[in-house]
Amino acid sequence: MARFLRTVWDRWFGGPLAVVEAESLAYRLSPAGRGVDVKTVAVVLTAAGCLVLHNYAGNPDRVAWLFGMLAELAAGPDARGDVVATLTAWTADQDARLAWFALSAVFAYAVVPGLVVKLFLREKLADFGAGVRGAAADWPVYLAFAAVMLPVVYLCSAEPRFQEVYPFYRVNTRADVGPRFVRWELVYALQFVGLEFFFRGFLVHGTKHRFGVYAVFLMVVPYCMIHFHKPLPETLGSIAAGVALGVVSLATRSVWPGAALHVLVAWGIDASILFRRGLIG
Repeated sequence: MARFLRTVWDRWFGGPLAVVEAESLAYRLSPAGRGVDVKTVAVVLTAAGCLVLHNYAGNPDRVAWLFGMLAELAAGPDARGDVVATLTAWTADQDARLAWFALSAVFAYAVVPGLVVKLFLREKLADFGAGVRGAAADWPVYLAFAAVMLPVVYLCSAEPRFQEVYPFYRVNTRADVGPRFVRWELVYALQFVGLEFFFRGFLVHGTKHRFGVYAVFLMVVPYCMIHFHKPLPETLGSIAAGVALGVVSLATRSVWPGAALHVLVAWGIDASILFRRGLIG
């Protein structure tokens, strides 16, 4: 068994990660590596700014003052009141509030970093994990991850701590699990794509030239921190999941496998809880 696991590791992870380490060492020993690393500074500072942006702009009411002020400057005092009233109403409406949250995540986690990659670093998004070429080649590994995670997800769905949090979109009857709920789940999946690009793409691939495979472990720190409002088991699990998905991203040079796994787990916990409540199935 040990020999089999070693073969699997060498085939899908050991070889690719050794290449990452070799490339990082070559960079650090090069003239560019001995100078100021503008790329690492830009990636880390952008990441910090994006985390602040999503944390403080993730709900409409948190930015009502800002948009109200801008509206007043552009169109007068009456416009300020209209904008604030609209954003307050959106906060009270579940569909609008959750859509705002998800789109805020996409903007902070994907759009802003993507613009930094293209406009400031002048690099390809594919070099930051956004490429799809070859991402499906290691499908047995992803299948193994899914086979391990889905039973765990179902077991967690029985815990009251998880049922208090999920699904984010609150439903009380079978009739509530309709088109609006499905639309939310699709938008929910989209924000996971942005999240994976940010953590396993922008942060990992944006600093691997400096830190090699240790870029994964540095990325896990902020990734764990965004889970502090979640149940403790999920927060602890985010450390292991962050490392695993980071390693997969480094090995495949793509965030798409991780995004697919993340969406599968998120949909799985929502579906499992609704099934336990008798709202589906």
